[in-house]
Amino acid sequence: MSSVLYDTPGPRAKRRNVLFSVVFFVLLALFVWWVWQKMDEKDQLTSALWKPFTESEAWTTYLLPGLANTLKAAALAMVIALPLGALFGISRLSDHRWVRGAAGTVVEFFRAIPVLLLMLFANEFYARSTDVTSEDRPLYAVVTGLVLYNAAVLAEVVRAGILSLPKGQTEAAYAIGLRKGQTMSSILLPQAVTAMLPAIVSQLVVIVKDTALGGVMIGFTELLNSRGTLAANYANVIPSFIVVAIMFIVLNFILTSFASWLERRLRRSKRSTGAVLGVDKVDDLNAAEVGGGFGSGASA
Repeated sequence: MSSVLYDTPGPRAKRRNVLFSVVFFVLLALFVWWVWQKMDEKDQLTSALWKPFTESEAWTTYLLPGLANTLKAAALAMVIALPLGALFGISRLSDHRWVRGAAGTVVEFFRAIPVLLLMLFANEFYARSTDVTSEDRPLYAVVTGLVLYNAAVLAEVVRAGILSLPKGQTEAAYAIGLRKGQTMSSILLPQAVTAMLPAIVSQLVVIVKDTALGGVMIGFTELLNSRGTLAANYANVIPSFIVVAIMFIVLNFILTSFASWLERRLRRSKRSTGAVLGVDKVDDLNAAEVGGGFGSGASA
């Protein structure tokens, strides 16, 4: 089937695509085999290095507490960044120039600063200007950095999602007497959510992964930081990296799978025609239409 971007491939193009696919998978298999051989040469595949992961101590002492801190920081950052980003995104569409200017300045400022720098600054701020304890400070710093950066990014996602809607939606809302706030909350945002959802989920995945920056720089005991302690005790650096990488993959896969299910559900609900009529209601409606037709014919 042809589209605006490409035409339906012909027989030669299909053969070429099959050839490229075969070459790619062969090269991928060779790369995996090479990595396997190198790890085997360095004795990284011996059962002794993987044995700690079959025992409960490695999980209950290191990995699961680290995973809990990762989820805690990511969840707090998501809960705060999502509404804050929506607020700034809507503010950038305001009719008032001072509101647009202030929101745009905040968004562009925090979007331009690396999230790691925001975490470091927040950590120093909490250490010098607040009474936050040294145990809680890394969590506060990580959440603050993630919120400031990702709220700015999500604000642009919200603004772009709303602007992608046809202008007729806004004009029709104004035509029936809705104010701009009512139009935004009742007409534009519900429709833009479906279009924005893939970009929002991508940013949420970034939030989960960026929690590792706090473990590297400010000592936040998240999953990757806990892996370092585990590897130091069991001397299994490569296996610990592999296990933690798999945990991140599973975590992000669950998040994206839930988002895909939610997007399909939203699209199905928007295709709905409203209330469902029963059979008796349909019969009454048809009878009324038939009666009305006879009545009009008789009067004519």
